[in-house]
Parts: sequence; structure tokens; C-alpha cells
Amino acid sequence: MKRFFLTGIATLGFIAVSTVTFAQVQVGLRGGAHWGTVSKPGVFESMTPTFRLSPGPTGALFLEVPVSERVSIRPEIAYVQKGFMFKESYNVSLGGFSLPLGARIAYQSQNIEVPLLMKVNLSDGPVRPYFFAGPAVSYMADSRVQARGTALFRTKPINLDADFGGWMNKWDVSGIAGLGMSVDAGAGKLFAEARYEHGFTRQIQVPVVNLPVRNRGVNVSVGYSFPIGQ
Repeated sequence: MKRFFLTGIATLGFIAVSTVTFAQVQVGLRGGAHWGTVSKPGVFESMTPTFRLSPGPTGALFLEVPVSERVSIRPEIAYVQKGFMFKESYNVSLGGFSLPLGARIAYQSQNIEVPLLMKVNLSDGPVRPYFFAGPAVSYMADSRVQARGTALFRTKPINLDADFGGWMNKWDVSGIAGLGMSVDAGAGKLFAEARYEHGFTRQIQVPVVNLPVRNRGVNVSVGYSFPIGQ
């Protein structure tokens, strides 16, 4: 199914590019930060720590293919660091003093992602707000666990390769929606945007038990796009 989904995205992108002859196609780059977490199974709500947003980098190369005056198709190829973070802390009594001890644990995965987005400009003019949404498929190329101790001072982070024996799903199908703002800048456009990503694929594959742990994330990015044809 994942191969079929990825093939469908590539086919739609190719059709969009090959059929548009009346407007300029834009190519662009964007970069920014992604804050990832995961959904928490309700059955383990009281037995697991609170998952926090784990920050990481993101970036993408994309095409913007107009299909009407305000609507365009935007296929991307992106890098996204997903994951989650949690903190544990407790106090140790030493000679009448209370010493706080704790640790911050972050699971970080490096993902290659291919979104196919529809972009709708909400107004005309040199400054244009816009909305975008669409599906995405991603593949986890690598992952790690980063641990850092906290007491009177923070320790240096310790990075460990995360090999869970095939329990982690390397593929993820998700939906993306967001808002952006672009302004004319020279031959192209400067833009800033924010997006939310909602994963649909279970990320933990444990025999017998189906845990509904799915990726969630928000990111902000800035970028530049410019026309590549007339």
C-alpha cells in the first residue's frame, strides 16, 4: 500500500507539471524547525510519562505548479526530524538538603518525506496569505535516543543508536495543513509558513498488541521561490 501511495503522489505531481502550459512554475527552498511528539495510548495514560515536544530541523525542495489563478499544486521532497521527549525528576535528601535529580530523554528519527500539497492564495497583491493542505508519505532513514542528566548542572547529551529490533515502523502516512504569507522579492517570493502534521500510521509494531502511537508535529519555516519558465 505504501508503494502504491508513493507512486500515486509522484504520478499526480508529474501530471500537474506536464499539463500546465499557461503559467509559470516556481521552484523553491524552505528551512526551519519541527517540534514533534506522538499520541499517547489511553490505556497507558497513568503508566507512562508526559510526552513533550522534541525540537529538530526541517527543510525541503519543492515545485509550485499553478492550475488556476489562485490554486497551485506543490510537490515537495523534505527532511524532517520527528520524535518525542519526556523528562523525569525526583529529589534526594543529603544532610538535610534536597537535591533535585533528573533526566531528559528524547527519541529522534531522521525522515525523508514526500508531501503533495494543494496551495490556495487567499488574496491578490504583493503580499499574499495562503492556505495549503495535502497528504505525505515519509521513510525513517535513521533514529537515535538522546539522554541528558540534570542536577545542579546539566550533563552533556549522550547519543545512542535506537535499534528496537524491528518494532518501529519505518513508514508513515500523514496529513498536512498550514498557513503562510508570501511577499514579492526580486524575481521571486519570500515566504514564511506554519504547518501541522497528523500521522495516521502506527509507529510501534509490537506482536499481539496494537498500540495507537502515531506521529504528531508542528513546524515553522521560511524560504524563497522563483520562476523557472515562462
